[in-house]
Amino acid sequence: MPARTPDARGPQPVEVALLASVFVVAACGLVYELSAAALSSYLLGDSVLQFSTIIGTYLFAMGVGSWLSRYFDRQLPAHFLRIELMVALIGGALPAILFLANAYVPGAFRLLLYGLVMVVGTLVGLEIPLVMRILKRNIVLKNLVSQVLTFDYLGALAVSVAFPLILVPQLGMIRTGLLFGFMNAAVAVWALWLFRHELRRIGAHALACFLSLAALLAGFVWADHITTLAEDKFYQDHIVFSATSPYQRIVVTRGLLGHRLFLNGNLQFAERDEYRYHEALVHPVMAAQGAPKKVAVLGGGDGMAVREILKYPSVESVTLVELDPNMTKLFTEHETLATLNGHSLSSPKVKIVNTDAFQWLQQPGDMFDVIVVDFPDPTNFAIGKLYTNSFYALLEKRLSASGYAVIQTTSPLVARKSYWTVATTIESVGLTATPYHAHVPSFGEWGYIIASRRPYRMPDALPPGLRFLSPSTLPLMFDFPLDMARVPTEVNRLSNQILVTTYEQEWGKVMAH
Repeated sequence: MPARTPDARGPQPVEVALLASVFVVAACGLVYELSAAALSSYLLGDSVLQFSTIIGTYLFAMGVGSWLSRYFDRQLPAHFLRIELMVALIGGALPAILFLANAYVPGAFRLLLYGLVMVVGTLVGLEIPLVMRILKRNIVLKNLVSQVLTFDYLGALAVSVAFPLILVPQLGMIRTGLLFGFMNAAVAVWALWLFRHELRRIGAHALACFLSLAALLAGFVWADHITTLAEDKFYQDHIVFSATSPYQRIVVTRGLLGHRLFLNGNLQFAERDEYRYHEALVHPVMAAQGAPKKVAVLGGGDGMAVREILKYPSVESVTLVELDPNMTKLFTEHETLATLNGHSLSSPKVKIVNTDAFQWLQQPGDMFDVIVVDFPDPTNFAIGKLYTNSFYALLEKRLSASGYAVIQTTSPLVARKSYWTVATTIESVGLTATPYHAHVPSFGEWGYIIASRRPYRMPDALPPGLRFLSPSTLPLMFDFPLDMARVPTEVNRLSNQILVTTYEQEWGKVMAH
């Protein structure tokens, strides 16, 4: 009887188990990579740069791990088991470690970030070569490579879809990391059982598996306390609400100066002086238009700008376009926060549309008398596209002939070139740009730009009951001292996004000091 080749029989239990392990370890490895990239984007800004450098470093580290695998000759199951436990503990704890580092040792954050990515990437790079060498005992090479890579890619596909849509929104970043660390440790337990007859000192391996699983389970249970410990240190004030959505980290704090809203660690408003920011944003254009009926607000999911808009009796409808439904839900249903915006988001005049403002403008729709653009500063390319000439060209098509749009535009004092880049970009699509500024203590000197088809006309009157603006002081906001005067700038285009780079350079100098 001729000898039977390895692939002439059906799959064996060991093979099936190891191929299933490939699926799991691929999924876990991608989670650690995505977690590091997402956290660096949240905390360091510039998502394209952060994702590119983290993924590049991670892939390089995997290559290093694959190269190092040649030095593992004997006791391959034991090596595989140990590597799984190390990946589980270091990779699973990676988000928690980075959150704590950002709060307590921010100066060491980058070094720790890339150090952990290198360590985890190297360990993950060791996994697949070791599995393939173990499987090589029973599967011929052509089938071995195809099967291992198939399960590897399927694991990566599953996580790439689940990470932004299910895992982070439902579990948060820290619990997601720990969950997949637990899965890595479970693979180690599986290997312990499969190769129990080959392993030396099986008692020590079993104890290591038990302790690793216990540590990861404890971290999962106490994840909220870890998050609170990190964020209480970072934000100083008491946190009254926090959530991670597919789009951002939302944190609301309360302290001596009232409530404050942070998105990805960046302050969006402070209760004590938000009226200054929002009165300056809304009333110069609303009052100048005369009797605006249809108004759109792009961004501004906190409802503060809508609150100011509803002070005009002529307003018939307000369309609020906010990407993150978690924001509009929070500021509609949370009693304290809804009180801050005067329950404006519950007004029958207000229609909330949770979608991307760029895509919304591309769709045919109504014309508006006033459009208030209240996006976060252009800290990354995802937001930077909302400050490009392509965006303002779409904005112009939805603006009525006598209408005004107003754009919050960072600080003309701290980020002078960034500010005037927006003015240049607005003018590049044929609109008139009218710049002005106001002092908001929480932010410092802050800038806005009015975009219109006709020259801006200063209003003679403002709604009663305002706390900051008055007809007599309004003209002063349009006067720029020498240190904020206009400087030559380029147009911010989708193809270059020069504004994001400029913004990071200017604000980076301030943060460095």
